[in-house]
Amino acid sequence: MAVSKVRGVLLDIEGAFVRDVLFPYALQALPAFLQEKWDSADFAPYKAAFPEHARQSPAVLEEYVRDLTARDVKVACLKGLQGLLWRAGFESHTIKTPLYPDVYPALVHWSQDLGISLVIYSSGSVDAQRLLFSYTDVPETVEGGAREGDVTPLVKGWYDTVNAGGKQEAESYGRIARDMGVAVGEWLFLSDNVREVEAAKAAGMQSIVVNRPGNAPLSPQEASAHRVLENGFGELLAGEGRVEHV
Repeated sequence: MAVSKVRGVLLDIEGAFVRDVLFPYALQALPAFLQEKWDSADFAPYKAAFPEHARQSPAVLEEYVRDLTARDVKVACLKGLQGLLWRAGFESHTIKTPLYPDVYPALVHWSQDLGISLVIYSSGSVDAQRLLFSYTDVPETVEGGAREGDVTPLVKGWYDTVNAGGKQEAESYGRIARDMGVAVGEWLFLSDNVREVEAAKAAGMQSIVVNRPGNAPLSPQEASAHRVLENGFGELLAGEGRVEHV
């Protein structure tokens, strides 16, 4: 199945790394961080974002954060604190964002060789997105003088549920297309979430399911309703199904 010519590629962020690495890292680093930063001025805005009952002491706030994380509650105060903890981990090189081997070559080819706009759309905050793409395990240095592992120069736009809307709502994809100044039909959205792919299609975008190891299996109906990448982005770099610029 061929992909029509596009001017923009919209990318989701793989949730497994956030769930399996970043969430546990934040909880591991939290106790020592709270003890060290509890009364500091730079931590005050993050602490103030939590409900009053949750910020009576470091122990109380830690228990509250662990409960929110366990229940996968997506609230701004938790995201802000997680982002702060993640930044410390990335900047100390304790953690790096792993990219599948097929991802970086595809990003470079689309952005630099074809001039296609690359845009990220994730349920994680824009700040967290930038952080993840600033500290990857890519060994090459991005063209333009960026430091090793920083692939942010390849990305032209960043969207989350605050500035774009819910990821399973068709209007969110139309909003991103309008904001970027590219017709909705000239976008390709790649995601491992079938409901998000369906929403992007409803908005008029071309959209493909990316099936990665560890993903929930697709139903026969889902597999037949959508094009599915089983072997990564390499399938989009050559042959009839390759991505081309308008």
